[in-house]
Amino acid sequence: MSRTIIYTYKNEEKTITFSYSQYHTIHEAVAAAEGIDLTDYLKMEQQVEAVSSGSKAVRDFRDSHFRKLGFGKIALMQKENRGVGKK
Repeated sequence: MSRTIIYTYKNEEKTITFSYSQYHTIHEAVAAAEGIDLTDYLKMEQQVEAVSSGSKAVRDFRDSHFRKLGFGKIALMQKENRGVGKK
């Protein structure tokens, strides 16, 4: 099931569809949409995860790296609650 990502890149708000079958995280999806190679970032993220005791260090590293790339807000759009039998 695909979801919609709302993100800001270089002060321009954009939306894309996202599926966990294609990407591991929403950050990988927005980088791919903008044509940014994350190979070095993913290696460094694994190193930060290996030496840190909690997820906060990885989250802070990810957020600061994506701010440097020019991204602002990156979030999944809320799901619509639909009644039974409605598509």
